[in-house]
Amino acid sequence: MTTTDPAPLLQKVREIALTLPAAMERPSHGSPGFHLEKGKFFAYFWHDHHGDGETVVIVKAADSDEQAMLIEMDPDCYFRPAYLGPSGWVAMRLDRTDTDWDRVGDRIARSWELVAPRRLLEMGGR
Repeated sequence: MTTTDPAPLLQKVREIALTLPAAMERPSHGSPGFHLEKGKFFAYFWHDHHGDGETVVIVKAADSDEQAMLIEMDPDCYFRPAYLGPSGWVAMRLDRTDTDWDRVGDRIARSWELVAPRRLLEMGGR
């Protein structure tokens, strides 16, 4: 089941992402993006991107093997997003009634860890 109002979903993603050290938000290609101080993005929020009808958070995977494993493990949740997918990013559907927000939070934190410099990792991302 999809939701037509993305605001509550964006607010949940925002709350998760902005609790991580040095995380900031800024628009990227018309959608909210979450990044570190030097502009390294670790998450994007897309709603109905190019009319696809999906509301998702897009996060980095460690590599193409992890991306493929996530999609194979749970294709109802994960998919390879347009544009960012070839670079190893994975999308998580948020507009389902059974969204596992703990899993979403874990994936956003993991994505943050993949782009964070050592000094931030030592502060602890989670």
